[in-house]
Amino acid sequence: MSETLQKAGRSPLVWLWLALLAIVLDQVTKQMAEAMLTYAHPVYILPVLDFTLLYNRGAAFSFLADQEGWQRWLFTAISIGVSIMLLVWQARLPRGAVWLPIALSLVLGGALGNLVDRLLHGHVIDFISVHWAGSYFPAFNIADSAITLGAIMLGLDVIREIRQDMRQARSTSD
Repeated sequence: MSETLQKAGRSPLVWLWLALLAIVLDQVTKQMAEAMLTYAHPVYILPVLDFTLLYNRGAAFSFLADQEGWQRWLFTAISIGVSIMLLVWQARLPRGAVWLPIALSLVLGGALGNLVDRLLHGHVIDFISVHWAGSYFPAFNIADSAITLGAIMLGLDVIREIRQDMRQARSTSD
């Protein structure tokens, strides 16, 4: 019965529009940030939020940003590899799946959004700066937000599956 329902459902690739949306929003907001902000000069938005144009030549939290440029190609290769893996994973999901393909599409869109920056500029454009009581979180962008949201959804999916497996194991042992 469930096999019939899965075959009747939509392909999980239908959610790739979310990846495209993340890429477009990311690139549009980065262009706006470059046009409207001065590098490293914060613009106050809220007591915990500034817009500050920054360039990240490294990876998350500026990992390897202080290197001489080779990291650009390393992170480009990683982004391409991860993007291919995410597409293959998504294509192999059962028809009718929703939560997991949405999560994968968000991570894919974020990865590709930052990949565009690396290829065009040699760095990732960040501009969202969150802070609290003088402590600043590393600046980020829409692509990073899409990756984070997708990763949280992936984590929640794992937790859901573990709970489901535990319930199933209890019901079969009773």
